[in-house]
Amino acid sequence: MRLVSGLLAFVSVLTFGSLVSAEGTGDSSQQAFRSLYKELVETNTTLSSGSCTLAAERMAARLKAAGYKDADMHLFAVPEHPKDGGLVAVLRGRDAKAKAVLLLAHIDVVEAKREDWVRDPFTLIEEGGYFYARGASDDKAMAAIFTDLLIRYKSEGYKPKHSIKLALTCGEETSGAFNGAKYLANQHKDWIDAGFAINEGAAGELDAAGKRVSFNIDAAEKVYQDFVLITTNAGGHSSRPMPDNAIYEMAEALKKVESLEFPVMLNDANRAYFTEMAKIKGGEIGHAMLAIVKNPNDVAADALLSKDPMWHSMLRTTCVATMLNGGHAPNALPQKVTANINCRIFPGIKVDAIRDTLAAAIGNEKVTVALSGPRSPATPAPVLVPQIMGLVKAVAAKLYPGTPVVPTLLIAVTDAIYMSAVGIPTYGMGGYFIDPDLGHIHGLNERIGVQSLLDGREFHYQLIKRFADQ
Repeated sequence: MRLVSGLLAFVSVLTFGSLVSAEGTGDSSQQAFRSLYKELVETNTTLSSGSCTLAAERMAARLKAAGYKDADMHLFAVPEHPKDGGLVAVLRGRDAKAKAVLLLAHIDVVEAKREDWVRDPFTLIEEGGYFYARGASDDKAMAAIFTDLLIRYKSEGYKPKHSIKLALTCGEETSGAFNGAKYLANQHKDWIDAGFAINEGAAGELDAAGKRVSFNIDAAEKVYQDFVLITTNAGGHSSRPMPDNAIYEMAEALKKVESLEFPVMLNDANRAYFTEMAKIKGGEIGHAMLAIVKNPNDVAADALLSKDPMWHSMLRTTCVATMLNGGHAPNALPQKVTANINCRIFPGIKVDAIRDTLAAAIGNEKVTVALSGPRSPATPAPVLVPQIMGLVKAVAAKLYPGTPVVPTLLIAVTDAIYMSAVGIPTYGMGGYFIDPDLGHIHGLNERIGVQSLLDGREFHYQLIKRFADQ
């Protein structure tokens, strides 16, 4: 990605006071956004009983009502997964040679049972300063913000230099089903090709008192890969135990995996994270953060930071047993035992290298270590280009004054892996802030602060314009 010098000369952000004015309760634009957000959230898009295709069609209808032509949109689905469709739309730029800005958001959500929730998970409820619903945050907040953003730009007659593309996709929350982002990257890259993309993956952090701690940017992601351990035996009658037992062999193998600790690794993302967080944390923790950045082999700093599970994972590859299955009868010796090992691999490390490390740590030729499920694509981390960071910091400074902007290495995984794999650098930033409990995403009673969502809407409205006019 190449960005012209002098990028910051284009920055002219609004004051915080104007943000409050623009988002007043009487603002018709805000009311339109609330309506769009409500419709999207209340469209069930779970894999079991929902339809991303319907949600995509509803968003397309809103874009069309705002003036987008059929030629500006692609509704897509495949015959094998008719309910897992998505939408690509574009606000065309003035310069056909300028690379587009891609806005990526998934519209599928994690399953939710009404009997488990305090409120109906598929009815948007505003209560106590929060919106409650499945997908209220993950990821329909960004999907709604991005769709609304294209509508606002069209209504203003805004003509950016760079085209702005929107991709609403299905399948990020499921494994083995149709993934719209992967489909677009592999089958229709021309629809989404861009200089870079903005996606989910990081949000601003609030402390327990609701104070802003940091405005985070996902600048790198780990690679998700499952492996399966397999032990087999001839079996036999349980009244005649044998020295070789598939369950015992698996138990020994799992203890070896439990003891396996991968080395500390640093890249631009986690190095920047620990450098910036050291200023916020201070004291012994801050000192350890600076020490690990200076020397990744600092055992004492690693030990202190690794007491926090997130920091431990941010510093290295991790592998953990997540599923176990074995035996075929209570009165028979086991013939086969399998265990799933879920690895979150540090960016740049090959999947096969991790498989070899697992096999070496187990040290037993009777235990097979194999890939489980599809091989995850390599995910090269996007470069933290100063011009990108400069614009983000400038807009954040006006909307969230005094809050440091902190790059992070995401220890989970998003659809950014498919964009990165085809050469579209992808940065994760929600633009809004969430509570320390992450707003219960993937859990019961998912929520997002009402004002936080509205502020995030304004953040992206301002930022994407800056990107598109550079």
